[in-house]
Amino acid sequence: MKFKKFGIGFIAIIVAFALFGCNSKSNTGEKEDVKKDGKIVIDYWHAMGGASGKALDELVVKFNESQDQVQVNSLYQGSYDDALNKLKQVEGTKEAPSVVQLFGIGNRQMIDTADIVPVSNFIEKEKYDISRINENVLAYYTFNDKIYSMPFSTSNAIMFYNKDAFREVGLDPENPPKTFSDVKEAAEKLTLKNGSQTDRYGFAFPIYAWLFEQLMANQGALMVNNDNGRTGDTPTEAVFNSEEGVNVMTWIQEMYNDGISANYGRKLDDSRTAFKTGKVAMVMDSSAAIADMVESSSFEVGTAFLPVADGVEPQGAQLGGNSHWIMGNQSGESQAAAWEFIKFLSSAENQAFWSSSTGYFPIRSDSRNHEVLVETYKKNPQFKTPVDQLDNTKSIPATQGAAIGVIPEMRSSIEDEIEKVLDGSMKPKEALDEAAGKITKALENYNKTSGK
Repeated sequence: MKFKKFGIGFIAIIVAFALFGCNSKSNTGEKEDVKKDGKIVIDYWHAMGGASGKALDELVVKFNESQDQVQVNSLYQGSYDDALNKLKQVEGTKEAPSVVQLFGIGNRQMIDTADIVPVSNFIEKEKYDISRINENVLAYYTFNDKIYSMPFSTSNAIMFYNKDAFREVGLDPENPPKTFSDVKEAAEKLTLKNGSQTDRYGFAFPIYAWLFEQLMANQGALMVNNDNGRTGDTPTEAVFNSEEGVNVMTWIQEMYNDGISANYGRKLDDSRTAFKTGKVAMVMDSSAAIADMVESSSFEVGTAFLPVADGVEPQGAQLGGNSHWIMGNQSGESQAAAWEFIKFLSSAENQAFWSSSTGYFPIRSDSRNHEVLVETYKKNPQFKTPVDQLDNTKSIPATQGAAIGVIPEMRSSIEDEIEKVLDGSMKPKEALDEAAGKITKALENYNKTSGK
C-alpha cells in the first residue's frame, strides 16, 4: 500500500471526525463522497494564477502522488473575489468544494456566515504541532482563541527601491529610508525633472487601502474600535480618522503636491510597471511582488521595511495573503482528506518550495532551513526582507488587522478619499472623517444582519 506516511493516522481521523461531527454553521445536508479508483476525491478551489498557479499545481501533483487514498482536483476560480462569490452560490450543495483558498479580508465574513469547520477542531483532536508556525501568522487567523483556517500564502507590505538610482544621486543603497521624512527627502533627490516634464518620480503610493492599513499598523493604530475586534467585543465604530491616519494622508498628499510622488491610480500593475521601467525610484507594494520586481527590472532592486511616521516607534506590518478553509457539508472522510491535504501544503518542505517559487514568505520557522530557501535568500536577499520584518512585528491588535465583515467596503471608501485628497477636493482629516462615518454605518448594518 502506497499510503505509508499517514495511512493509519488518516483512518483514525476519519473515525474521530465521524464521531466528532463537522461542527458546521448550518445543517444543509452532507455532500455525498466521490470516489475513483479506491480514492476519496475532493475539490480544491484556489485563486492562484500565473507562476504562483504553476507552483501550486506542482504541489497538488506531489500530494496526489505521495499516497493512494486521496485525489485532489485543483480548480482555479479566478480572483479572490471571484472565488468568494462562487462559493456563496454553491455553499451547502453538492457543487461546494471540500477546501477553498480565500484572502484574509474574507475571514470575518466566513466565520460569521459560512458553513465551515474550524481547523482548530482538527488541530486539537490530532494534537497537531503548531509551535513552528509563526506567532504573528497564527494570530492573524485566530479569533476568540480559535484558529478557523490554516494560513498558506503570507505576505506583508514593503518598500521597493532602485539601488542604481540611489547611487546615481548619492544616496546609500544599503541604507534605505526609515521614516516618512526620510522617504520625502530621498524622493526629492531621486526625482528627475526635464523642464515641465518629470522623467522620474522619487516615489509612488498606489491607491490601495491595504497599504494605508499597513502604515496604520506600523504606528500601532487601530482601524476600528474594540481592539480591531481582536479581543472579544464586536467592533462598532471606524477609528482610522485618528492622528495616525492623518499622518499617512498628509504624507501622501504633501509628496504628491510637491511633484515628487506619482499617482498611478488603483491598479497595482501600473505602479509596478512604472517602477520596473525606471519611471519611479521607490514604491510601496506587497512582498508577494518580489520575484516579479527582481526578475523584470533592469536595475538592482532593493527592498526595505515599511516607513513609519516621524517620532513613532515602528510596530511592524499587518499580514496579507490567504488561508485554507474546510467546508462543512462534507463527510467525515472528505474532511479528513481535506485536512491531510492542508497539512501537506503547510509542511516545512513545501512551504520552503512555495516561498522560493512565489515570493510569499513561509508560515513556518523551520522552512528557512531547507536548502531551496537558503539558496533563494543567498541569491535574492530581497526575499528575506518581509521575513525579517515579520520577526520584528509586535503581535498586537493593530498588526493583527481589523476583524470585520466589511473590509471590502472600508478599503473602497478609503481609496475614494485618497483620490479626493490627491485631487485637492478634500483635506486629509475631513476625508478620513467622511470614510470613517460611512464604515461606522456599514458596521452597524453588518452587525444587525449577522446577529453580532
